[in-house]
Amino acid sequence: MLSLTATTLKSSIFTKSKTNGFSNTRPVNPKPFSINAALIPASSRQAPAKQQLYQPFRPPPSPIPPKFRSLDAAGKIEVLADRMGLWFEYAPLISSLYTEGFTPPTIEELTGLSGVEQNCLIVGAQVRDSIVQSGAKPELIAAFDTGGAELLYEIRRLSTTQRVAAAEYIVDNGFDTKGAQDLARAIKDYPHRRGDVGWKDFDYNLPGDCLSFMLYRKSREHRSPSELRTTLLEQALEVAVTEKAKKAVTRELHGESYEERVKEEVIKIIRVPVVRLKFGEVAGASSVVVLPVCKAEEGEKMILEAPMEFESGGEFGVVEAEKEWSRWVVLPGWNPVIAVRKGGVAVSFEDDRKVLPWNGKEEAIMVVIDREKKIVEAEDGYYYLVVVAEGGMKLERGSVLKEKGVEMSLGMVVLVVRPPRDDDDEWQINDEDWD
Repeated sequence: MLSLTATTLKSSIFTKSKTNGFSNTRPVNPKPFSINAALIPASSRQAPAKQQLYQPFRPPPSPIPPKFRSLDAAGKIEVLADRMGLWFEYAPLISSLYTEGFTPPTIEELTGLSGVEQNCLIVGAQVRDSIVQSGAKPELIAAFDTGGAELLYEIRRLSTTQRVAAAEYIVDNGFDTKGAQDLARAIKDYPHRRGDVGWKDFDYNLPGDCLSFMLYRKSREHRSPSELRTTLLEQALEVAVTEKAKKAVTRELHGESYEERVKEEVIKIIRVPVVRLKFGEVAGASSVVVLPVCKAEEGEKMILEAPMEFESGGEFGVVEAEKEWSRWVVLPGWNPVIAVRKGGVAVSFEDDRKVLPWNGKEEAIMVVIDREKKIVEAEDGYYYLVVVAEGGMKLERGSVLKEKGVEMSLGMVVLVVRPPRDDDDEWQINDEDWD
């Protein structure tokens, strides 16, 4: 790099001449410019930092074993036709041929593998890969090295954790394809049978109990006594794992009546409505309810001091309360809230995880309670707001409070309200959470 230095002209002697009517002023004996140049080494220059504007594409690792990766289409077809290697090794070749333009009928004609077999091999290999990646025992994986595609194909709809448990159960009990299909169906179907008689007696995390419950449920579709019903119950008893499940099947097998079984199980559970407020919902509601608000961190005293009676009247629906209060909330006229004629109050919590009896969403909530119903009742299945040992508050079922000797609460829970959000499509809780 060059550095230039210029010396300016300093002479003050000028002469004037007149040429063709124009005056011309020019310096006498002007001093020439002097220019100094110096070369700055490149090493001393500070180059701008290079920025990585994009990341080069890195394709995912190929599922094809290394020994088959160099094969062309003809070589892949030959491997499939001769079944060279283990099934999960040559199964990825089928997908590779699909990408090269081969169709299932063409592959069937060249290799003898039908379209159903091709799909079974591809899916079975994917299920096997998921079990391998989950860190399952090598001996479990090795059990499916020969003829395992059909068995693994049947458990494709299960989660990875369920696949591992189902695979272990299939190996331990020597299931065939039909047995694996029934097991997968039992595991997948169990959560949807909530509320059926005996559902709570079986453990969802154990494949044997899921299969036992399916057989137990099917037995109830047949008249008692009948040979088919007895056979199903005997099979259910044979595969049941937990003692609770075995007792439930035994009771059914020995002829306990339906009425007696229901009477033993009946525990009425009232599920509290959990709603998420929508943007603009209050403005568009045909009726609204105004409730005093208390912050949970203010403690029990503020809840007890909140106005008990307040009502709207007149042509403009002016709300009048028995005492002054600093915080109020307007909610749509939902039926559970309207039903609270006196003593209603909304308690706000900053974090639902410390309040609700299920896994929260780490967000603020508002719990509407009826202070007129403070007495804890065990048989009604309602939830109540109580003060816990740490000084906070939480929701507890009446039967649980009764077992602890708690007779009074701050009030019965009427409604749980979540704040409005645009990005929450799965805010509803599962039925299991209320138990």
